Amino acid sequence: MPEILAVVNQKGGVGKTTTTINLGAALGALERRVLIVDSDRQGNATRGLGVDDVDPSLYEVVLGESTLEEAIRPTGFPFLDIVPAHRDLVGVEVELVGQDGWEKTLQKCLAGGLDAYDFVFIDCPPSLGHLTVNALVAADKVVVPIQCEYFALEGISELVHTVSRVRAAMNPGLAIGGVLLTMYDDRTNLARDVVSEVRAHFPREVYNTIIPRNVRLAEAPSHGLPVLDYDIKSRGAQAYLALAQEHLERAA
Repeated sequence: MPEILAVVNQKGGVGKTTTTINLGAALGALERRVLIVDSDRQGNATRGLGVDDVDPSLYEVVLGESTLEEAIRPTGFPFLDIVPAHRDLVGVEVELVGQDGWEKTLQKCLAGGLDAYDFVFIDCPPSLGHLTVNALVAADKVVVPIQCEYFALEGISELVHTVSRVRAAMNPGLAIGGVLLTMYDDRTNLARDVVSEVRAHFPREVYNTIIPRNVRLAEAPSHGLPVLDYDIKSRGAQAYLALAQEHLERAA
């Protein structure tokens, strides 16, 4: 079975989707088979990988109208596939309310359909709602991107508390697999201070690799490409390749 990772932070704009796409692509470049599950109704991971065909999407899979296998799409990048998201996914939050075992819906959808993959990344919405809780129940580990900016740790205690509650009540094997520092600008004292502060809070969990603020990394999604396809020589691409190597070493 693959390692299932939920990429989570209830704050928006911290690099969740960027990390999902580019860590997935970097692992694919290292010939690991990766599936991205886009569970954010905004569908940024879907569009960021240039996938236009979203019928069926994760929405239909969650409702039981399609199988996981029917929803999987190739991305055009080696060893990297995606289950796309559609804006209708917002309806899942409402439709799950009051259902018995709602928190295990995604786990059941993924069961038995992942044998072809080494890693599965669930790109979570910027909230701690029903879809994110479903991702935490389905996951083995959590990856938490934190931007190197003011208020970086804001809300992280709430996220850690949610992870602890899910672990205690629904998924005893859930662990924080890594805390990733993103959007790092080495020209500023603030960024260096944030790195020190985050490492003090998460001394064992923080990845050694830090993702820099990089123009090519920001441009790549508008072209529907991971940064490795857009500009493999860029600092952003090299950082995600280094992160993939580090992640494999942790997983070994």
